Amino acid sequence: MQNLQNNEAVLNARILIVDDQASSIILLESILKKTGFKNIVSLSDSRIAIDTYNKIHPDLLILDLNMPYVDGFEIMAKLKEIEEDAYLPIVVLSGEEHKDIQIRALDSGAKDFINKPYDRVEVIVRIKNLIEVRLLHNQIKGQNKTLEEKVKIRTEELYQAQLDLIQKLSLAVEWRDSETGLHTTRMSNYAYLLAQKANLSAEECDLIAIASPLHDIGKIGIPDRILLKPGKLVPEEWNIMKTHTTIGGQLLSGSDSKFLQMGKEIALSHHEKWDGSGYPRGLKGEDIPITGRICGISDVFDALTSVRPYKAAWPVEQAIEEIRKCGGSHFDPVLTEIFLKGKDAFITIMNKYKDINDTTPKKTVDNI
Repeated sequence: MQNLQNNEAVLNARILIVDDQASSIILLESILKKTGFKNIVSLSDSRIAIDTYNKIHPDLLILDLNMPYVDGFEIMAKLKEIEEDAYLPIVVLSGEEHKDIQIRALDSGAKDFINKPYDRVEVIVRIKNLIEVRLLHNQIKGQNKTLEEKVKIRTEELYQAQLDLIQKLSLAVEWRDSETGLHTTRMSNYAYLLAQKANLSAEECDLIAIASPLHDIGKIGIPDRILLKPGKLVPEEWNIMKTHTTIGGQLLSGSDSKFLQMGKEIALSHHEKWDGSGYPRGLKGEDIPITGRICGISDVFDALTSVRPYKAAWPVEQAIEEIRKCGGSHFDPVLTEIFLKGKDAFITIMNKYKDINDTTPKKTVDNI
């Protein structure tokens, strides 16, 4: 922190004097200049005090109270509006000796009150003390701003690290049963678009775009013989496959990250169905989190229109018709209508992020 004891910073401080009496200004300027103060601006017309203040941003205001046009109290009231968060030392010089006037001045924003006629040495000591406080306040304020910037940068770095981790986790899962990993990209875009059209907040839309690729993270715990089986699963295998929802919920539990918390919610609920026939908990209707309902439609649409080890890709018109038919049973009917009305935008996303090796497998058994 800058050493103010050498007086250099204090003597370079900007001082504004506002007094309607020219003789008072001349006397005060003489005292200040002899002491070594270099930046002094004086006004005898209080009507331009605020404009002058805004131009020079003084470190100290020496203010008379009783002036024509605009008195000292009016000036202090306006400065309170301008400098809500700043520390502006105001020294009131006045011939008023009434205690109530002094108290009113201090209550209005003055940091010190000196009666005229004043002792020159005392005035200089008080002025220096107030300027030191002002300069120290500015230094601390600057340090706090620097600290806030560092915290902001660090927070952004941590935020980006979370995004990178989520992306890597979701891709690690996707590469187990996809050659391109573009399913997670499409899912993120579908979910974001549907959330927007469902009027979720901007923050919720961003969160669901980031967290939705974690919906199938529980597949890490599913054996390849089941996950990659090129045919319909037998009941025992299907029961094992369904545990990817609870495995995902367990993997994403216990974190303070809002991304992972939403990822957990999605992992556990994206296979629930509106009529209660879904899994793992058999939730029904609006008991299913909105994030799960959004990702449920997004996931099924992508599954239908993509090649999987157990099925060929459906024509997009057939996939859209399937979503329509399942509205009110599998899917939230309101979200279904929103999806159908905006189907062209979903098709655009599908085509933009189409799998590179989108070939039809020999076996085409549907096991969504």
